[in-house]
Amino acid sequence: MSQTRTDAASADSGRRLYVVLTRTGTGVARVIRILTRKPYSHASISMDSSLQQLFSFCRNDPRFPLPASFNEEIVGEGVFGRFSHIPCEIYEIPITEEQYETFHSHLTHFKNFRRLYSYSLSGLVSVPLQIRRKLRYKFVCSQFVAYMLQECNVTLEKPASLYSPEDLRHLPTAKLIYRGELNEYYADLLQRQHSYDWMHSTV
Repeated sequence: MSQTRTDAASADSGRRLYVVLTRTGTGVARVIRILTRKPYSHASISMDSSLQQLFSFCRNDPRFPLPASFNEEIVGEGVFGRFSHIPCEIYEIPITEEQYETFHSHLTHFKNFRRLYSYSLSGLVSVPLQIRRKLRYKFVCSQFVAYMLQECNVTLEKPASLYSPEDLRHLPTAKLIYRGELNEYYADLLQRQHSYDWMHSTV
């Protein structure tokens, strides 16, 4: 499978956020793709290009669609661990230190008050129909990602409640840095990190 990688900008030490769009083989994901006719059905967000910590609204138990809520996702585990073939796109968004701190503060809130939040079943209807809703305690994955970007003043083209995974592919300030297999991206990062550690351990 062809892959495209664009090296992330490294000329400065600015902060970055990473939007990760994926396509798994779950029944729900297949239905979403059939209905939307778009390549990706799930969205996550990370503060690190290594994707060691991904955050989204998704199933609590990888075996069952519900219950679902705010969760940390780990590449190779949970739903991501059920499938060896996970096409993805990764987008990098440059942010300021102030935006980074705001994002981190909101993320900490979601972690600390996770039990207040749940997956928005109505969002599965309102997003495709572009029905605007107030986001408070219920989100679908793409609404959550857009909401987090909105709260730290990343430019959006419409309200966060209207964002689908497809819409996240067209964020004004986002840069595509990878298209291909999620597991291969992660394995490549680990291999490069191990090589880096080995070279420095022999100095």
